[in-house]
Amino acid sequence: MKLVPKKLVVLVAALVALLTAAGPLRAQDWILTGTGVRVKTIAFIDIDVYQISHFMKQPPASRSKQAVIDADVPKRFVWKMMRDVDREKIHDALTGAFAMNGYKDQAKIKAFVGAFKGELKEGSQVTIQYDPEKKSTTVTVGGSSASVAGVDFMKAVWSIWLGKIDQPRLGDQLIARLK
Repeated sequence: MKLVPKKLVVLVAALVALLTAAGPLRAQDWILTGTGVRVKTIAFIDIDVYQISHFMKQPPASRSKQAVIDADVPKRFVWKMMRDVDREKIHDALTGAFAMNGYKDQAKIKAFVGAFKGELKEGSQVTIQYDPEKKSTTVTVGGSSASVAGVDFMKAVWSIWLGKIDQPRLGDQLIARLK
């Protein structure tokens, strides 16, 4: 009979412990609802700006963009920049998107876009996450972040991609995986 080396026993025990612990954590996993690419059209040419994915901890009761906007559950957007974009263009785009969706609280908008302090470089990431316990939306850009309180603000942020948008197909892509 061959003895099993002690290191292998420790490794197997650690793996079993990890897999056992992972069971309850699955309920906390994020559900990917969809992914798309934000494009900017200039003179009949589409330029990819960023890839965006949307995640939720719990799916909404119905499969619609409005249901996702209204859902008071943990949810987030994650962007991955596909090109460099300067701060001013990001500020203008976000401010314009809030206006297009009828959101006018300038103090909250200013706090949110204030997290975008410099140029977004290709490959950089932006995360926008809503915490229903705190009723707060947090945007994280590199080492900078801003949190803005209010369910009204969360709905305004989610409306940027799922409400009135100049690229409506993007909203459809962001909920495409919902059942």
